[in-house]
Amino acid sequence: MSNSAKPTAFLDRDGVIIRDFGYVYRSDDLVFVDGAPQAIRKLNELGYRVIVVTNQSGVARGYFGIDELEAFHAVMSERLGSFGARLDAIYHCPYHPEGVVEAFRCDHPDRKPKPGMLLRAMSDFAIDREASFLIGDKDTDIEAANAAKVAGFLFDPETSLLDFVETLIASGSLNTPHAVRAVS
Repeated sequence: MSNSAKPTAFLDRDGVIIRDFGYVYRSDDLVFVDGAPQAIRKLNELGYRVIVVTNQSGVARGYFGIDELEAFHAVMSERLGSFGARLDAIYHCPYHPEGVVEAFRCDHPDRKPKPGMLLRAMSDFAIDREASFLIGDKDTDIEAANAAKVAGFLFDPETSLLDFVETLIASGSLNTPHAVRAVS
C-alpha cells in the first residue's frame, strides 16, 4: 500500500471503457467506448488512480474462464497503454447466484450493487475516499458507489467518456464528496 492516499476513479468496464456486446472476453471483440482511452489518460494526468471494478458473470455462466478473462484484461490494458492511458488495477467479480459453474455460483459480496470490489481496492491501496468517484452505466454501479461512500456518476455509453469526464471536471462535480448525479 502506498503511503499517501490518492483520489481514485473507479470505472465499470462494460459500457464505460469498452462496448458492451454481452460477455466480452475475446480480444477481437474489444472495442473502446468513444473517448475512453483519452478519458483514462486525462484522469492519469490529473493524478487519479484508475481502478476498474467489473461484474463478470460470464465466468459463473460457463461462457469463459478466469484465465481467458485475465488474458482479455491484459490485452485491454496494453491497448490502453498505446494511448498513454494506464489502469492501476482491475477487480472483477466472476460470481453469480444463478451460475452453472459450481465454484462461482453464489451471491458474492463483490458483485455490484454490493461494494466489495471497491472496499477491497480501498484496503489494497491508500485511497482518498472523499476525492474518489465511480463512473458506471447501470444503477447497480451507482448503488455500489453509494454503499462504498464514494461519488457515483451514471454514464450513457452512447456518448464520449472523455466529454463526460471533462464535463464532471468543469462542473466541479468531482470536488463534491458523495455526490450521485446523472450528467448528460
